[in-house]
Amino acid sequence: MILRDKPGLLQLLFALRGSVLPHILPRIVGVTMIAAALTAVDIHAAPLTHTSAAPFAVFGVALSLFLGFRNNAAYDRWWEARKLWGQLVADCRALAREATLFIEDDARRETVQRLTLAFIHHHRAQLRGLPAPQAARRWYEAEDFGTVPHPPCAALNRLNDEIIAAKQDGTIDGFGLRALSERTGRIALAQAGCERIATTPLPYVYSLLVFRTTYLYCLLVPLALLGSAGWMTPAFVAMIAYAFFGLAEVTEELAHPFGETVNGLPLDAMCRTIEISFAPHLGVEPPARLSPKNYYLS
Repeated sequence: MILRDKPGLLQLLFALRGSVLPHILPRIVGVTMIAAALTAVDIHAAPLTHTSAAPFAVFGVALSLFLGFRNNAAYDRWWEARKLWGQLVADCRALAREATLFIEDDARRETVQRLTLAFIHHHRAQLRGLPAPQAARRWYEAEDFGTVPHPPCAALNRLNDEIIAAKQDGTIDGFGLRALSERTGRIALAQAGCERIATTPLPYVYSLLVFRTTYLYCLLVPLALLGSAGWMTPAFVAMIAYAFFGLAEVTEELAHPFGETVNGLPLDAMCRTIEISFAPHLGVEPPARLSPKNYYLS
């Protein structure tokens, strides 16, 4: 995730960090070269058909509306993912406090809190398609959840077993059991919401239609510009391609909020926030807060 203040004029013109330009530049160059070739043929070889700009104006408006709709759908996914992780941070903090309040056995209380940290790291790794993280083993070494089919659920189930054991040995009362049960239920609900977003992408037909029509528009629009723009046609095509390809690429990144792209959510930083909140309960030195590197917060 890119974190920076409002850019100045030079930064606005030349900043590449966080921009989609490096990803779409080959496409822009490709359609611009085709437009330049068509312009050269039209001027020096054989005049090409000069079409009216009206159909392209209508086509461009329709394409813009469709890109805007898709962008809104992608941003909704991104924002919902951020709200779910905000809920996870709040519920994990609350669980640490409730464990301190209700679980009388120090060792079992610490185990519950460490299992919560193991869960959140396994959940982060699963959403990003990464192997079992070392951070989870650092906080909870008794078991290796990375060997089971679903590590986050295994950690949460183990946490639930500890709460049940606390009830059986009398180190937690019924009210505390209910409070912790409801808290783990909220955590599991947020976990399921994140997994729903991660495993249900935007319909493929949207991507197919957007990229097909964008290419078609950028390749044909020179025919509407040759008569009036002349040698400036490739420049106008490059600007049109930047707008349409750029918006399509931004949509692709926002539609995958848990990815490690520059516009993905900073899951590492949010996990570190939870670790810092848990450190006083565990009696350990809190780790340093993660800071952006070259404006990027992972």
